Parts: sequence; C-alpha cells; structure tokens
Amino acid sequence: MTATATDLPRLIALMTGDDKHQAAAESTVDVLWVLYDRVLDITPENFHDPGRDRFLLSKGHGPMAYYAILAAKGFLDEDELAGWAGARSRLGHHPDRKRAPGVEISSGSLGHGLPLALGTALGLRARGHTSKVVTLVGDAELDEGSNSEAIVVAARLGLGNLTTVVVDNQSSTHGWPGGIARRFEVEGWATRTVSGRDHEALYEAFTTAHPDRPLAVVAVVEPKG
Repeated sequence: MTATATDLPRLIALMTGDDKHQAAAESTVDVLWVLYDRVLDITPENFHDPGRDRFLLSKGHGPMAYYAILAAKGFLDEDELAGWAGARSRLGHHPDRKRAPGVEISSGSLGHGLPLALGTALGLRARGHTSKVVTLVGDAELDEGSNSEAIVVAARLGLGNLTTVVVDNQSSTHGWPGGIARRFEVEGWATRTVSGRDHEALYEAFTTAHPDRPLAVVAVVEPKG
C-alpha cells in the first residue's frame, strides 16, 4: 500500500529513545513530505542518476521525520524504523550517507548543509544539469558563519537551482534585524515566508519561478518548547 502523509505520525512513533530531538523531527515533517511527494524528483530508482534532484538535510540532529519520509517513499523498509540507532542499524541519530539509502550527506554537525548545497548546485550547473538542489536548515543554525558566506556567494553566482528551507521554530538566540527572510533578501535571494504546516502554501512557495536567483523559503512552525 502506498504511504500518505497521514502515515507519517505512525512511522515516526516506531522510532523511540530520542526524546531530546523529538521537536526537531516534528518541526520538519510537513516540509519534508511536500518536497518528496510533490516537488523533488528523487526516487529509489533514480537515486544514482547524475541528473537527479538533490535534498541535503543540514538539520541532521533530528532525523526521525527524514527516516519516516524515506520509508514512506520506498528507500527504507518500515521494519527498519523500530530498530533505529541500534548497534546493527543503518539508521543513526545522525544520518550517514554511506549507510542509509537515500541520504545525500552525513549531517548533524550544524552549519554544513548550505555550503555543501552551494557546491552541489555549482557542480550540477557546470555539468549542464538543471536539477534542483534543496537544503533544509534550522533558524538557529543560521548563526553558523559558514552559512553567512554561502548566502552571499549563492546570490552573487545566480544559482537559480538552489533552494534553502529555513524551519523557523524561534530557537535562534539573537535573530536577525527585519527577520529571517530579510537576511537572505539583502544578499539578492528570492524569499517566501509561509506556514510550515500548510502543504499548499509550501508547494506554491517551492514551485513559483525565481529565475537566476536562489530561493529561501522560511517555514514557520510552533516555537520550540
């Protein structure tokens, strides 16, 4: 039976023992579903195709929703979820690209996803591919200096195939003057701010054209805690 969005809470519930990062998983689940179900061309069949779309989970410290999506889309067997993070499991508390099917980068150490996505988008453009590259970061993760450098360079290079999703659960310590979207706008990005729970609004934000400019989608969810 084909999984739907209504199956995701059940799939996430199969993974236990990581209460510390439960909020991180719950904050991303709707964004991840819309991306994998309606936006990105990423399947178990084409995952090794050089021209495929790419998704890079920078916010890798709460991967339960990510694993649930991968199971729903056929990259993982549902039976693997219950044993996650065990000694013999391919599914760690941080995703490992060499072990978990469908995982593009090993992540969890914050601040790396956006710079890696920048390099990936550049590499695809150099090879003549028009593939989408999407990375998901948390709002507090933008405090990392490597992200600031990537935000500047991506716009200067006109990387229209790059999208950054910022899941905003108000966990940043200091924030940014004018808000998260403004942080990207001043460097030349196209931006959209929507509810991180509204699937139609997310889909429209991801698919409205933004030629020759990278896109930042700020997905606002409930405040952490």
